[in-house]
Amino acid sequence: MNVLVVFDHPRRDSFCGAVLDSLIAGLAAAGHKAEVADLRAEGFDPRLPPEDEPDWNDADKVYSDAVLAEQARMTRNDVLAFVFPVWWWSLPATTKGWIDRVWNNGWAYGARALKHRKALLLGTAAGSAASYEKRGYDQAMRTQIVTGMMEYCGIPDSELHLLFDVLDDGEARSRHLTRARELGESYFSVVGLEA
Repeated sequence: MNVLVVFDHPRRDSFCGAVLDSLIAGLAAAGHKAEVADLRAEGFDPRLPPEDEPDWNDADKVYSDAVLAEQARMTRNDVLAFVFPVWWWSLPATTKGWIDRVWNNGWAYGARALKHRKALLLGTAAGSAASYEKRGYDQAMRTQIVTGMMEYCGIPDSELHLLFDVLDDGEARSRHLTRARELGESYFSVVGLEA
């Protein structure tokens, strides 16, 4: 499989970056090829300019060169993965803006949907699993991201894995790095590519 891995963190040398490295190692061990979209390092502009605003009356609208380049990058990959820190119980603004601009009307939803069959999302979280469950943050994130973004745009099989306690617990960090590698090795091993 060709896997587009979307990475969004201001520091590549962060723990989130270590999760990315572990995921890529797992993908390579399984024979997959990873293409990393490091949104911050690449300077992707998450703001939605008028030329990339959805046109509800034109499903064939041609978007900006920046969006067309990202859509081409998505098209040459079979599946998607995301590695990001959880901020305000969601994706960082750069990832959200990338989805806003690139997954546009007529290309990712509306007249056409994405052809990717699977997406894996790994979010590093400072809080504990108990605190997320108590307040329903984990389920709210799954509803927003898995149902509201991935499934809405035609990806039938996606999973959000929250990696908790990343600021406080060295043992948890070690477990998370192992888990990221395991998911890289196994998650995309069976993918139905029929559209």
